Amino acid sequence: MTTPPPAAAERHAALEADLARWDEAYHGRDEPEVSDAVYDAARRELVALEDTYPALRIEGGAGDRVGAAPDSAFGKYRHLVPMLSLDNVFDPEGFDGFVARVGRFLGLDDEAIQALRFVAEPKIDGLSISLTYEHGRFVRGTTRGDGLEGEDVTANLLTLNDIPRELHGDVPERIEIRGEVFLSKSSFLTLNEQQIARGAKPFANPRNAAAGSLRQLDVDITRSRPLSMFAYAQGHTSSSVAQTHWDYLEKLREWGFRVNPLSRMIAHARDIPTYVETLARERSGLDYDIDGIVFKLDDIVLQERLGFIGRAPRWAVAWKFPAEQAITRLREIEIQVGRTGALTPVAHLEPVNVGGVIVSRATLHNEDEIARKDVRVGDLVRLQRAGDVIPQILGPVPDDCPRSEPFVYPDHCPVCGSLAERVHGEAVRRCTGGLTCEAQVVERLIHMVSRTAFDIDGLGERSIREFHEAGYIRAPGDIFRLRDHEEALVQRDGWGRLSVDNLLRAIDERRTIPLSRLIFGLGIRRIGERNAQLLARHYQNFENWREAMLAARPGSEERASLGAIMGMGDAIADELSAFFAESHNVETLDDLASQLSEIIAEQAPSDGHLSGKVIVFTGTLTTMSRPEAKAIAERLGAQVTDSVSKKTSLVVLGEKAGSKAKKAADLGIETLDENEWRVLAGL
Repeated sequence: MTTPPPAAAERHAALEADLARWDEAYHGRDEPEVSDAVYDAARRELVALEDTYPALRIEGGAGDRVGAAPDSAFGKYRHLVPMLSLDNVFDPEGFDGFVARVGRFLGLDDEAIQALRFVAEPKIDGLSISLTYEHGRFVRGTTRGDGLEGEDVTANLLTLNDIPRELHGDVPERIEIRGEVFLSKSSFLTLNEQQIARGAKPFANPRNAAAGSLRQLDVDITRSRPLSMFAYAQGHTSSSVAQTHWDYLEKLREWGFRVNPLSRMIAHARDIPTYVETLARERSGLDYDIDGIVFKLDDIVLQERLGFIGRAPRWAVAWKFPAEQAITRLREIEIQVGRTGALTPVAHLEPVNVGGVIVSRATLHNEDEIARKDVRVGDLVRLQRAGDVIPQILGPVPDDCPRSEPFVYPDHCPVCGSLAERVHGEAVRRCTGGLTCEAQVVERLIHMVSRTAFDIDGLGERSIREFHEAGYIRAPGDIFRLRDHEEALVQRDGWGRLSVDNLLRAIDERRTIPLSRLIFGLGIRRIGERNAQLLARHYQNFENWREAMLAARPGSEERASLGAIMGMGDAIADELSAFFAESHNVETLDDLASQLSEIIAEQAPSDGHLSGKVIVFTGTLTTMSRPEAKAIAERLGAQVTDSVSKKTSLVVLGEKAGSKAKKAADLGIETLDENEWRVLAGL
C-alpha cells in the first residue's frame, strides 16, 4: 500500500476535521456552517485522496459518517436498520461512474448493466425520519440522529396529517418506513412573517424551520407548524413487501402515505440526464425545496446484494443540482485556531440574501486559496451556495473601488503568539504552541464534552471557556474535579445552587463512559467517531487498548497489527503511535481515567456466526467480487483486515493468492478456498 506524502496526509486530516464540525452543525444543531457546495467539494476531495492513498481511509471517518448523535433532551431509539446517507454526483459522467461501480460489484457484463432499471425521486431538503409500525399501528417515530440511533419524536410526529395512524391490508408484523419531513415554501414565508411580528429571529431556510419545528420539546409548537412528509424508503421489515422499489412506493400509496408525485421509473440509465434536466427546469415552481434527485436501483434483490459501504448504500446515489450565487462585499478576514492548531481563515461579509438565506460568513479554507483567488478585504466577491447558510467564495468581482493590499497570512498564532509553521508542500499552517495555546486547550476541552464524546449536559462551549479562564478546568481530568469548586461556582454570575447541582450531577453521570466515547473525546487527529468505535470493538476494553497503543512503536508487531485493522491504515496508526509517544499525553489520559468510575468495555458486533473472527481475503475470487465478500463477512460479525498476522483467524484464498497464503501457512493459520468460504458464509 502506497504511503501517502505528508502533504496528502495533512490535507486529509484538515478535511476530516472540517467535515466532522460541519456534520455536527448541520445534523446536530440544525445550524449549517457551510453550503452544500463547500461540503460536497470537501468530501469529494477527501474521497479522491483516499482513493489515491488507501492508507488514509478511516473506518467511520468523514467518508462514512452520517448525521450527528441524538440530542439527549429526547429519548433515544436504535434503528433496526441504520439510516445512512447518500453519495453524490453532479453530472452525467459522475452518474455513469456510479452505474459502472454497481456493475463491477455485481460482476455484470455491459448488456446486463444497460438493462438495469432505476427509480428517480426528488431529493427533498428536510429532516429524515423513521416510522415504526407494529401489527399495522404506528408505535414510534424517530429522527435519523447519527444513523444508528435517533431521537424519539413520536408525539411530535403524531401532529402531522401525512402520517397514517394505522395501515390496512397486507402489512408486515413490524416495519420501518422512512421519509422526509419538510415545510413548504409558502408555509415557510408565513412562519417567518409570524416570527418577525413576535420579535423573534426568522428561520434561515425551510429545512432549518422544519427541523426546528419537529425537534421541539413542546408538542404544541410542532402542532402549530404546518409540516408535511413524503415517504420514500424502507428500513427493517419482518416480511417482504415488494420485489422492486417502484412496487414498494405503490404499496406506500395504498397504505395512505404521500409519495412524491414526481417520482419516475427510468427504464434505462441513458434516459436519466433528460429527467434531471426536466426537473431542474421545474424546480423553481415547486412549493417545496429540492436540492437534487435520488436514483435508486429498482431491483430489491440487487439492492440487498450490493449492501452498503461506509455511510452510503451502493445501490443509490443523489444527483445534486448546481449551486446558487450572489455578490456582496468582504469586510474582514478572521483567522481562527482549531483544536489541532490549524489556522483557518473565515470571511466576514456584508449580509446578503442567497436563495432565501441571509449569509454573513464564509470559509476561505487556507492561505493558498486566498492567494489563488486573490481575495482582499473590501472586495466585492461572488458567493455560491446550494441550500445551506455559509457559502463558498468563488473570487472577486470587478469593482470601481480601489483595492486594498493583498492579505498577509500570519506566521504566528493570533491567540498565543507561538510560531505558526507550515511544512513545505502542506496546505495547513499550524500553531506550534500545542497545549500551551489557549485556543487548542479550550477547543480540545470543548470537543471532549461535546454531544458525540462525553455528552455532558450543561457544560458547553461557553461554560468551558468561562471555567478555563477562571482556572477551574485546565485539563480533561479537571472536569471531574469541578465539585472541588462547588461553592465558588454557585457565586458566579449566571449560576446558582440549582444550576450548579444539575451540572455536577450531569458530570457524575459521565464517570461511567463507553470506551469508544473516551477514545473519541481525546481529540486524537484522524480518530473520528466511528473510528473510535472500531478501536473500542477491536481492543474491547481500556486496559487492552492502552497497553496496545503504548506498545505500538514504529517497527513493532503491535504497530503492524494496528495498521492492519480494516479501515485504519498506516497514517491513522502513526497518529495513535505519536500520541502515545508523548509522555504528557499518557499522563493526561491516565489522570482522566483515574476520575472515571467505569470505562465500559465494548465487544465486536455479534450479528452472525463469524463474530470474533479476523478474516483476510487474498487473490481473485470468481463467484463474487472481493468487496462483496468482505461486506458479507462483516455482516456476519467478522473483522476484516488487509494483512496476515498472528491475530488472523482464517485466510480465504482466491486465485493467485501469493505471499499472504505463504504467510498463513508459516503461521499455521486456517485457510479456505472460495467454495469453502461460501459454505462457511451460508451462501
